[in-house]
Amino acid sequence: MEKKRIKKLFHPKKKSTGGCGLCCIKINNFTVKTSDKVILDDVNLHIHCGELTTIVGPNGAGKSTLLKAILGEEKHTGTITFTNANDQRISRPLIGYVPQQLSFDKDMPITVRDLFQTCLSRRPVWLGRSHRAEQLARESLARFDAEKLLDSKLGVLSGGELQRVMLALALEPMPNLLLLDEPVSGVDQMGLDLFYQMVADLRNQYDMSIILVSHDLELAARYSDRIVLINQKVLLSGAPKDVFSDPVAVQTFGRQVLVDDAKGGDV
Repeated sequence: MEKKRIKKLFHPKKKSTGGCGLCCIKINNFTVKTSDKVILDDVNLHIHCGELTTIVGPNGAGKSTLLKAILGEEKHTGTITFTNANDQRISRPLIGYVPQQLSFDKDMPITVRDLFQTCLSRRPVWLGRSHRAEQLARESLARFDAEKLLDSKLGVLSGGELQRVMLALALEPMPNLLLLDEPVSGVDQMGLDLFYQMVADLRNQYDMSIILVSHDLELAARYSDRIVLINQKVLLSGAPKDVFSDPVAVQTFGRQVLVDDAKGGDV
């Protein structure tokens, strides 16, 4: 699918005018251990606003654990700080999160509307719908040309449709930091291209920080501002062309990933 055709499917509410209020995320000396295993060892990363940073590495490298530690769901040592443009610490920003997969009984009659109502309203769904939550759901889904899915049951959605729904949900309210943990499993190639284009447009429109865990190396190389290769430690960090041409990356993946000189996400 050509970029222009993909672009038409993305409808932001408005062009961001003031940035997301976040400048830099500083992850210092992050270590995660279990009783008998080191999962992450002294990880240090600085991620800036407006950057799409993709975390790559072999299975079991600690990629998903890093996102969960940032969310506060994994015990860790080390620090994570958030700063503004003046390098002053700010309070914890809004974080949006899309997991690897949404676990639910596909035979249950849960619709996309029910999902949004549950997540965006304090009122139990069985006590009636919130008009405000309904409005927010429609607006957020419309960003991805997915408002037509509002009455669809979750169990009948395709992988690409469910991915759009989960991404729309993660953007309500609009976060400062978006974490995406391999959210495209079961999505075909056209859906993968669309997903990466949507994420790149989010970065450009809202100047937010985005951290993506991915196994799609060619697409990561095409759209990312920075690639971070992790295997318990940070092995490499830098521009896609520099990282994927490094002998360490070639040895890790058993091949060299070709990188276009012009990054496809800058459209």
